[in-house]
Amino acid sequence: MSDTPTNPFEAMMAQAQDMAKALNPALESFNPKGFEALWPTMPKEAMEMMFGNAVNKDGLDAKTRLLLTLAGLTMQGAQADTAVRQTVRHALEAGARKQEIVETIGQMSVFAGIPAMTRALDLAKEVMGDTGEEET
Repeated sequence: MSDTPTNPFEAMMAQAQDMAKALNPALESFNPKGFEALWPTMPKEAMEMMFGNAVNKDGLDAKTRLLLTLAGLTMQGAQADTAVRQTVRHALEAGARKQEIVETIGQMSVFAGIPAMTRALDLAKEVMGDTGEEET
């Protein structure tokens, strides 16, 4: 048997990996999760200015907008790991409680299904640190 990929996507990925190794041998052990460290969590005040109700005084605050974003990401099947984790981090910074994040994701099980909810909860737990302790 050969190591040649059998489907076109696998062949394309193998070719891209070979090219990356040729350009920079350090890319052989590249982990895309490292990109998350390049995007720090914005301060709550910056989020309020950009995403909150700074322009529309009667509009949604940053926390609510981020919880809605988390709901939307869950509805898509929580396929964008980095986006889910960053949204949870930003929601916490904007004042969301862990319980609110869990409820937001849980509510989406009705619409997106249990697998999407479970995936989003697993990603959220990575950020929130699943200590088993209740937060008040």
